[in-house]
Amino acid sequence: MSQAQIEEEVLTEEVSGEFERERVPESKLKSWKSFLGMYAGEHAAGTEFVIGPLFLTTGVSAFDLIIGLLFGNLMAVLSWRFLTAEIGTKFRYTLYYHLEKICGKRLVTVYNLANGVLFCFLAGAMITVSATAVGVPFDMEMPKLTDTMPNSATWVIIVLTIGAVISIIAAKGYSTVAKAANWMSPIIVLAFVICGIVSLVNLDVHSFSDFWNIWGEGSEPFPGQIKYTFWHVFLWSWFANAAMHIGMSDLSVFRFAKNPSSGWTTAAGIYIGHYIAWIAAALLYAVYLKSPEAQAILASGEAPSVAPGPLAYNAIGVFGIIAVILAGWTTANPTIYRAGLAFQAIIPKVSTAWVTIIAGSVATIAGLFPAFAMKLLGFVALYGFILAPIGAIIVFEYFFGKKFGIQSFYAEKSGTKFNQAVFWAWVISFGVFYFISVQFDVFLSFVTLPAWLCCGILYLVFSKMLQKKPFAT
Repeated sequence: MSQAQIEEEVLTEEVSGEFERERVPESKLKSWKSFLGMYAGEHAAGTEFVIGPLFLTTGVSAFDLIIGLLFGNLMAVLSWRFLTAEIGTKFRYTLYYHLEKICGKRLVTVYNLANGVLFCFLAGAMITVSATAVGVPFDMEMPKLTDTMPNSATWVIIVLTIGAVISIIAAKGYSTVAKAANWMSPIIVLAFVICGIVSLVNLDVHSFSDFWNIWGEGSEPFPGQIKYTFWHVFLWSWFANAAMHIGMSDLSVFRFAKNPSSGWTTAAGIYIGHYIAWIAAALLYAVYLKSPEAQAILASGEAPSVAPGPLAYNAIGVFGIIAVILAGWTTANPTIYRAGLAFQAIIPKVSTAWVTIIAGSVATIAGLFPAFAMKLLGFVALYGFILAPIGAIIVFEYFFGKKFGIQSFYAEKSGTKFNQAVFWAWVISFGVFYFISVQFDVFLSFVTLPAWLCCGILYLVFSKMLQKKPFAT
């Protein structure tokens, strides 16, 4: 069986309905090679074309960016390996079924709704990314860094067209999406590498010191952006996928792994996509900033556009346009499909195809508004902050539940459909730390870990108070 077939089988089984409410049997377990290819493809995608340039707009220094990304991404890999993969291979349940056993069906419904809507917004940002590439041949006005609303009729038509195509393809099923992504991922990775090399030539880089001086000691952030330090980069890159690792969303993936060591394969995607690709995309923007057009925009007190389409086109021509379209497509398609699955858990009588169309429609509407892509750093931080604390419930129950004297899988064993210990732990941790972020203007990624820890601790305390009687284990 080829690598692509193995990856496709893993993902298809994940969402096809098999083993959704039972442990994955030993006969269906996959080797680490399956996950290596999957993560390499998933994390070198459309988001990278936006995130890299956005780092430059924050005035970050070379040390803070390069070293901050190095260690922040390492923490993400460690989180996948020692938390997500550890628990995923222990129980071999999907995230939704695992949560249902702890929270109860009604509370999981609330989580599914939040998860689905946030997935749609993320997919919308990727539709925006693809639209910036499609718009290049039409000489379309690109959205500015500060734009929130559609800026032209051409923009609206292109976004609606791309959204419709992506939604229809996603509705055909995940096997089609996975197969296409496996073929497209190497092309996208190659495009990032070529973009980086071409940009280095255009920036007249001949040594490591020349490369380092692209960022140097940093600068003032662009209008509408905040200044990033080492800790901003470190924590943001750690929690960019917080919903997936400390938020436990990837339990659904690692339940197919033979052992927890498969968690190390996430490094392939993280260091290709969240290190090389981010830096390569930043170099594209650095080239553009030297152009007379960008200098004129900066002189007027505005921030030059970070639209990926024109940036890639200026570097590597038509291949850049194709790469950006494919990158947005391969991210938006599975994201829309997963959003549809979350919605289907709420309205199970509606077919997968139709809930996927609904999810795609929401994502397309979101894609009309450039703010989701232009403010992607902030949105991704918010996404992780909202969903990550729910993962703390699973982690703290697994590692500390017995020592604390609480019953695991309480909702399942007691018959409750709404575990108040989970609800209040999340509400209090989210509310307190979101208030701190807003009231004292604290960068959201700074409070993600405290909120996660707080939610886990409160869950143990409230469970100790609210669990009424022991049940058989």
